[in-house]
Amino acid sequence: MPRLQQPLNYSIQRLRRETHGATRKVPRKIEAKPSWLAAIKQSLSVWLNRCLILVAATVVIVLGTQAYLKLLSIPVERISVTGTLQHTQTEAVQKMVQPALQGGFLNADLTLLREQLEALPWIYEATVRRRWPNALEIHVVEQLPIARWGEDGFLNHEAVVFQTTREGSWDALPLLRGAESDAHILMARYQRLEELLQPLALQVVELSIDERGQLDAVLEGGTQLKLGNEEFVERVQRFVAVYQTELGERSEDLERVDMRYETGMAVVFSAPVQVADLSIINKKGE
Repeated sequence: MPRLQQPLNYSIQRLRRETHGATRKVPRKIEAKPSWLAAIKQSLSVWLNRCLILVAATVVIVLGTQAYLKLLSIPVERISVTGTLQHTQTEAVQKMVQPALQGGFLNADLTLLREQLEALPWIYEATVRRRWPNALEIHVVEQLPIARWGEDGFLNHEAVVFQTTREGSWDALPLLRGAESDAHILMARYQRLEELLQPLALQVVELSIDERGQLDAVLEGGTQLKLGNEEFVERVQRFVAVYQTELGERSEDLERVDMRYETGMAVVFSAPVQVADLSIINKKGE
């Protein structure tokens, strides 16, 4: 009996030691995999969301298209014309733009309207704007004629020729004659000639330029002044000097002065002139 008890006690003690000193292991949590039903539900949810987005986008497009078409069909109910109009009737402007507004408020071609307005004889510049919800605003700047051009035209402040019927009295404006391609040159010569003649208080009534560039002027009182195409400033200054000392005394009889000479001039009087007068003029021209 004593021999059997000892091994049994030893085994029990060993088992206790092993149990006491062993590390406790925590079992790993196993994630549950989605089942086939969950996968189907997820697919249906994604498909449904896409369908809702597509439907919403379609509704927005349809509503936007309807609103746009409705805006296009809005007629222009009011046309306002502003600007200082002396030669253009407001009613004429409104009547002219009516055909371009048949397509509605948004379909109106504003660029075309502006070009059509500026094609009118007395319109220099036009601005066309939409004013919501159904109005059109037109601002007009008329031509500013500073000289008559030929028989039935005018020259504006930018030396651009425009043709129109001469309504009203325009005789006070100087008359310029020449090719339209020479309008800028002729305008510059006119302004310079007016400046140089200012000490004499003489106005330029007419100024013309021919195909060779020859300048001819008609001064107030009817005196013709032939200036040629060279030494423009020098010739005018020479005329002013002689006019102040000699010609001014007989300005009423002064018919023509030809300045196309290198150092002198040729003078024609409407009344007979004394030989002494001619000698004085020739002396001044030398």
